[in-house]
Amino acid sequence: MRYLNWMKVSHRLAPKARRLLMVLAVVLAAVLQPVHAETLLVVGDSLSAARGIDRDEGWVNLLRQRLETKAPGEHTVINASISGDTTVAGLERLPKALETHHPDIVLLELGGNDGLQGLPPRRMQDNLAQMIEKSQASGARVALLGILIPPNYGQTYTKAFANVFPTLASQYDVPLVPFILEGVALNDELMQDDRIHPNAKGQPIMLDNIWPTVAAMLDKASPGDATPASRH
Repeated sequence: MRYLNWMKVSHRLAPKARRLLMVLAVVLAAVLQPVHAETLLVVGDSLSAARGIDRDEGWVNLLRQRLETKAPGEHTVINASISGDTTVAGLERLPKALETHHPDIVLLELGGNDGLQGLPPRRMQDNLAQMIEKSQASGARVALLGILIPPNYGQTYTKAFANVFPTLASQYDVPLVPFILEGVALNDELMQDDRIHPNAKGQPIMLDNIWPTVAAMLDKASPGDATPASRH
């Protein structure tokens, strides 16, 4: 009789136990779920192409190493930077890069050569705007890596140039690193002899300037959340 009663109790508890195991399985799956793998595409000029130093010492490769340390095997960093590129050249080659790499995040680091060549800031702004739109249309999230030019280009031009990046960041609601050479550009020990390109010692500082923006983007939702922004 006692045996029969025990069997009845066990039969009633079994479904509850199964449901409990299912709940535990769901919780464990959520906790153990791997980090969503992201592909980061850097589209820049010589500042990102590590001109004048070993490419492995450049900030883009240092970013790759930091991501690998924090999330081994989870993220891919593609460096599509070419020394000497203006925003015109960047705009021309961006569609192919997007098609080839299907990035989740695009880091735009262009404009410095436009400034050094004295090209119209308005034209630079329009080129960068199109690059943002094309990147977002592909489903990628975008960040602008800003640059400043020396004051010897004149106050009017220098100010117009500097305003391009925050204007675009506000217009398209994208993250902005105001000046990637912050703490580097005016320090001779961190710059190459041309006083334009950082040396190997300056690269980690550049990465530290950029890292908070990248880390915040990686913490956000999946790339499918990106939507094309409208032009104003």
